[in-house]
Amino acid sequence: MMPKDEAADDHRIDPEETIRIAGIVRESIVDGPGLRFAVFGQGCPHRCRGCHNESTHDFDGGYDCLQKTILAEIDKNPLLTGVTFTGGEPFCQPKEFYELGEEIKARGLDIVAYSGYTLEELQEMSEKNEWIKKLLALIDYLVDGPFILEERDLTLKFRGSKNQRFLCMKKSVLQEEMYMV
Repeated sequence: MMPKDEAADDHRIDPEETIRIAGIVRESIVDGPGLRFAVFGQGCPHRCRGCHNESTHDFDGGYDCLQKTILAEIDKNPLLTGVTFTGGEPFCQPKEFYELGEEIKARGLDIVAYSGYTLEELQEMSEKNEWIKKLLALIDYLVDGPFILEERDLTLKFRGSKNQRFLCMKKSVLQEEMYMV
């Protein structure tokens, strides 16, 4: 766990804005392309059988972390190519992940988001939740769909089961069609 008292000098976000997380991984090569910083959101409604992040399911678990603390940790590593929002379900905290994502994009990093929802479900949800719509427009890649144990495949890049897709969101959003990477 990262220290809760460390703060970044960042004035674009509310200095007291928090996000509920299970934890972070400072350097990952399995959560998207390149060297990534992974933020594990806390709380997941999907509760997929065989999930490798089962401890992130409980919405009352984890801890509230200042967004500026996460940003300070990201800023420590100039070798990062991007940040991954995973979980738990990041789209259960779309405002918080969007605000964090804006700061990450301002640093020139790309964003991968993992979701147990499909892109189509998220698009439908975004009609009623502007933060989901904003988060979808902000991210660069989406790994969508629930983990299905019977379709588990360890040879898949950045995915756990065959039903999940690794989507390039910039092409998907601009061309109004899905672009699988």
